[in-house]
Amino acid sequence: MSAYARLAARLRGGDKPLRILSASGQLGLGIPQRAFEAGIDRAPHAIAADMGSVDPGPAYLGSGRMAAPSAMARRDLALVLEGARKLDVPLLIGSAGTAGGAPHLAMVEGLLREVAAELGLSFRLATIAADVPHALVRTADKQARLASIGQINADIDNSAAIVGQMGQRPFASALSQGADVILAGRACDTAPFAVVPVLLGYPKGPAVHMAKILECTSLCCVPGGRDAMLATLEGDGFILESMNPARAATPLSVAAHALYEQADPVRVFEPEGHVDLSGATYDAVDDRRVRCKGAVWHDAAIPSVKIEGARLLGHRVALLAGVADPGFIAQSDDILARLQDAVADLIPPVHDAPWQLSFRRYGIDGVLDWPTPPDAAPREIFILGECIAADAETARMVAATARQQLLHWGFEGRVCTGGNLAFPVTPPELDAGPAYAFSLYHIMKLDSWEALDALFPVTLHDI
Repeated sequence: MSAYARLAARLRGGDKPLRILSASGQLGLGIPQRAFEAGIDRAPHAIAADMGSVDPGPAYLGSGRMAAPSAMARRDLALVLEGARKLDVPLLIGSAGTAGGAPHLAMVEGLLREVAAELGLSFRLATIAADVPHALVRTADKQARLASIGQINADIDNSAAIVGQMGQRPFASALSQGADVILAGRACDTAPFAVVPVLLGYPKGPAVHMAKILECTSLCCVPGGRDAMLATLEGDGFILESMNPARAATPLSVAAHALYEQADPVRVFEPEGHVDLSGATYDAVDDRRVRCKGAVWHDAAIPSVKIEGARLLGHRVALLAGVADPGFIAQSDDILARLQDAVADLIPPVHDAPWQLSFRRYGIDGVLDWPTPPDAAPREIFILGECIAADAETARMVAATARQQLLHWGFEGRVCTGGNLAFPVTPPELDAGPAYAFSLYHIMKLDSWEALDALFPVTLHDI
């Protein structure tokens, strides 16, 4: 009998307190051990963690690499696996290896197997793939079932990898097949946290609302942090508590976090439907805990999946330089624009070896443009140059040429020909490797619930 089956025998019906422990806001980037152990001492009925995000950008999806160092991911996996097996409770991990594609799932499964062998642990593991076939996306596009979320135009054919964000159904299938540990590819942040309560009969609205807040652990607290967070579901609501006594969940901090990463302030959409938070309430239990109630779940008429794709742009080389010359800073917009033409004269882009050169001026417009520039220019700025070319040698050549041109660029009022730039490192051109861009960031509507289930196959392994 699986850990979930034993849990269901005790708690099915949703009328007893159910404790869910969130181990990490992004597993693999460090779990504060003291807080996690305090959470284990509270005897949670399930442990869950999210391991990925699109926040680090498209490079990890496109390249198949993890954002987390393998050694840190291994440490975090050891903590959560040992804790779950000690308590004999389900362990659920979503978005394995940052981007949740096939290579990420394989890497994390390998680490998990190594940890299990070292700890002498046996269990049934379920892996859930999240890769989406290109042909399926092309068909959806032709049938007008593919809609962009933002400004990204679909580039299906050039996508190096495509994944879909699974909801709760694949996790529920894995648990029903006897999985003790679930390692899933790309998944909605809420899915690993909400599925056990929903399967046990707890109201789905509060369960998904809980999951939306819980997946970032103590980020919803004052002060925010990465410490383990415990949610206790009972009746039509749940109570949140950080496992670090220095962090407090308050009505304001928790309500604010419910808006996290949401374009709609009261609706959170998932593949199977959405949760409505318009009637949600947030009440202090004491100075460190909050009780949340009032969320309502609405099933979707047809399922949909958010899909993410990444395409290769070329090879990237970054140029790092600082400037403190007030004349250069004042004229930097014009200088950098003219520099592009100067480099193109020296290294003409050709069809077989195209390149792109761009700059950001940190201190002026590196992050955001100033609606109204200040009267006095900054005392110094940092310039980040970037060349993306078809090959590494062209990228290095363009970046080095741009550096040398910029170093001795003549401008009105220049008082010294010795050099315009200060370099924080040498060489100031850093090879950043292959460069990727998002090629898909879309919602794909599916024909049926069966099509949704087929998209995320479950594989069982006896460890």
